[in-house]
Amino acid sequence: MVIEYMGDILRAEVAMRKELLYKAKNRPAYMFRVDSERVIDATRSGSPARYINHSCSPNCVAEVVTFERGHKIIISAARRIERGEELCYDYKLIPVADQSKIPCHCGAANCRKWIN
Repeated sequence: MVIEYMGDILRAEVAMRKELLYKAKNRPAYMFRVDSERVIDATRSGSPARYINHSCSPNCVAEVVTFERGHKIIISAARRIERGEELCYDYKLIPVADQSKIPCHCGAANCRKWIN
């Protein structure tokens, strides 16, 4: 385990409204979808895990762990991470239409060119 992705747990509908609010205020949103019903919003309060970038060739993996009292997102090492190496994981965003695609700048040899 490297770090836990922490923040406020929201229903998906509330998270969508908050994301629009953040966008209207020109504020970046840091959200992680747990499942179809819940999202962790780390925008205003959360762990440094919210700053971990995407990579098509990641050194970490994100896992949803279910407990009796809820869910947690755990970021774990997928391989040995060298000192000073940037942490990254594959965001695994759902593919979308061309006009909504987010370019990937990870620089990996196997880069898919798009995050979603």
